Amino acid sequence: MHRITTQTLYSKSYSKAFRISSWISVISRMTILFIPSFIYNNFTREWSPNSKPGPTAYLDGMRGLASLFVFFCHLFYTSFKVAEGWGHDDHYEIWKLPFLRLLFAGPSMVCVFFVISGYALSLKPMKQIRSRSFEGLSNTMISFIFRRGFRLFIPPMISTFMVMVLLRLGAYEWTRSFAENKTYMKNVLEWHPPRMDTTLGQLENWGGEMYNFVHIWSWEKYGGSTGYDVHLWTIPVEYRCSMMLFLIILGTARLRTGIRFLCLGGIMLFVLRSDRWEMVLFLSGMILAELDVMRGAHIPPAMAPTTSVLPLDEISNPRPKKANSLLSFLLAILALYLMSCPDSESGQTPGWKMLALFVPEWFTEQYRFWQMIGSILFVACVARSPRWQSVFNTDIVQYFGRISYAIYLVHGPVLHTAGYAIERWAWGITGTDGWAYNTGFIVAAFFNIGLVIWAADVFWRVVDAPTVRFAKWLESNWFISD
Repeated sequence: MHRITTQTLYSKSYSKAFRISSWISVISRMTILFIPSFIYNNFTREWSPNSKPGPTAYLDGMRGLASLFVFFCHLFYTSFKVAEGWGHDDHYEIWKLPFLRLLFAGPSMVCVFFVISGYALSLKPMKQIRSRSFEGLSNTMISFIFRRGFRLFIPPMISTFMVMVLLRLGAYEWTRSFAENKTYMKNVLEWHPPRMDTTLGQLENWGGEMYNFVHIWSWEKYGGSTGYDVHLWTIPVEYRCSMMLFLIILGTARLRTGIRFLCLGGIMLFVLRSDRWEMVLFLSGMILAELDVMRGAHIPPAMAPTTSVLPLDEISNPRPKKANSLLSFLLAILALYLMSCPDSESGQTPGWKMLALFVPEWFTEQYRFWQMIGSILFVACVARSPRWQSVFNTDIVQYFGRISYAIYLVHGPVLHTAGYAIERWAWGITGTDGWAYNTGFIVAAFFNIGLVIWAADVFWRVVDAPTVRFAKWLESNWFISD
């Protein structure tokens, strides 16, 4: 008979304890993974809400709110007519008034995305150009060009792969009839991804969609849209415009400042007449970035040159800065009005009939014209208005800035699966007649907004942030060192 020694008992108990501790560790990690970061970080004190935001942090906040409002647009437009403005065709709902309609003005928010992208991608190169650091500029542009594709395309490929998995699991079948039912979807019937007969067929279909998604050779409208998430059409547009922007930055890098602005003005007129509104927005971001570099907008106070005596103009006349800030604050309000341009029949809408006359006939998507102008003006004004920047630098807005790309990528799949199921449950309780329909929508929206934010938080930590680190890792390991 095998003798059971004390050492054997100890080894078995230790092994069992080790397995238990391993399982506890795995469960703990999984639990932490699904706890929203703002709750976990606040509990563990790993995040300090009092940390001072950087000089361009407000851009992240703007991007965060824009992404949130795009989600609101897709949440609302299946149930309500959100494209029309207040006063058109007996549409007098208060939420269709200018400014208020920005809460779900998806097209206007896309314009903001593109201006911010042009600005963010140009800021460092512009600093190097103006300091005549052309070797540094070369390294920066090589890095930007290399990493841009990974940054833009890897997260949506993962999110659409998750959609494919959910399709195979039947999550989309559970809500398919609901998604096509006009009793509930009173306005837009958004495309519901089809389920193939076999898993292999689904994989092949997804692979073909992803091949077409990396859509860099053509500029036709919505050319890179994928059936696995129709909202992602802007991603290939971002990539194409980024590459064009990089080319223009390099091509104009050694020009004198005045000549560079003259060339950029000519290029912008050309792309505008070519009906490429998205490229106008990127180039506007580039111009705004250089203007801010020229005026020293991003120099921290501690690094700013100091003298024992203030400049004479600051001593004798301290008001111009405050006056400029106030003017920028007020112009930003005008910009928000322009961004409120309705997506449908603006020429027949009170408050827009006159402005619609100034939109060129050759401008295909007429409603985007004033939205485009407004978004450029708004970003320019916020850069010069500490009051507006303080709004976008608040903790909650900065949080949305961190998860902005994740919100954009996950809100469609979440709505089409759990979101539609929640709406079906809510309308099953309230009914769909008159105000009962609105009540059911509000109840469902309360849950769906929280669900999308939670899913975006997880996706940001598991996919989005690691993608940025992965691209940097590839660069550090694959590039030839100096």
